[in-house]
Amino acid sequence: MNAAQNIGISFYQNLGKLFYAIAASDKVVRESEYTTLKKIVKSAWLDIDDLEDEFGADAAFQIEIVFDWLDYKELVAEDSFYEFEDFYLENKSLFTDNVKKLVWNTSNSIASAFSGKNKSELMMLGKLRLIFEN
Repeated sequence: MNAAQNIGISFYQNLGKLFYAIAASDKVVRESEYTTLKKIVKSAWLDIDDLEDEFGADAAFQIEIVFDWLDYKELVAEDSFYEFEDFYLENKSLFTDNVKKLVWNTSNSIASAFSGKNKSELMMLGKLRLIFEN
């Protein structure tokens, strides 16, 4: 696997961290949030590029894999968010306007998946908006 593939896979893994942080911001990841994520990965993220992981699967599935693993480990949402933020700041060139829009739409959909957005989710979305604007 070359450096570009590693960065690409890391890109999707860090998106998984962000989407987990949004879903887990209220300390509970609901089935509807995970279902929403899976639908959006299949309908939108698989078409971003042709990158595959070391097993030949579309690298975009790393979003789901990381999200699922973080939920299983019940890691702190804020920690996952800050890991995403660090990756974003080091790799801004990967985040075109279209990618940022898709990240934002995915994050909003996850936050809205269970009874609308709560305060914790709104705060996490606000942090995301701030890093995208700077």
